[in-house]
Amino acid sequence: MKMDLIQPFINAADAVLSQGLQGATKVGNLSMEEAAYRRKGVAGMVALTGDIEGRIVLDLEPQTAVRVASHYAGAELPESDALIKETIFELANQVVGNAVSALNDQGFHFRVHPPVLVTSEEGDKTSEDVEALMICFETSLGCVYMNVALRYNKRRMSDHAVAGR
Repeated sequence: MKMDLIQPFINAADAVLSQGLQGATKVGNLSMEEAAYRRKGVAGMVALTGDIEGRIVLDLEPQTAVRVASHYAGAELPESDALIKETIFELANQVVGNAVSALNDQGFHFRVHPPVLVTSEEGDKTSEDVEALMICFETSLGCVYMNVALRYNKRRMSDHAVAGR
């Protein structure tokens, strides 16, 4: 996996979290994972297809998810509130949207799919068994984890190379 694909997502997550939570964020642990993703709490996954394909998972431990959603709602929310999931989806959309804009400026074309909830009914793991980068963002409300598994779509990229001749 190339850092030039991942860096826009790291930059976008840092900006979205620091601005939305109105405080500094710190990029904590970075680690490579080769096994399927196991969620930590409330996790939203956004898939990408096209020149770049793969997925981004934004994952918050349950208590952190409640604090973050309560911050955005402006009121304390119960753990069962549907706004918690919607807040995670909105954060994932903002992060991916900002990163996609940067990648589009570099000439990449792809489709962003709507976020889906990563649930325990799926065995706590995504179906993809690919190399991924796990990034922990430390915020004042708790840690936000982002798991990025992206690769170039070789067929699409070779089509671009032929078209560019």
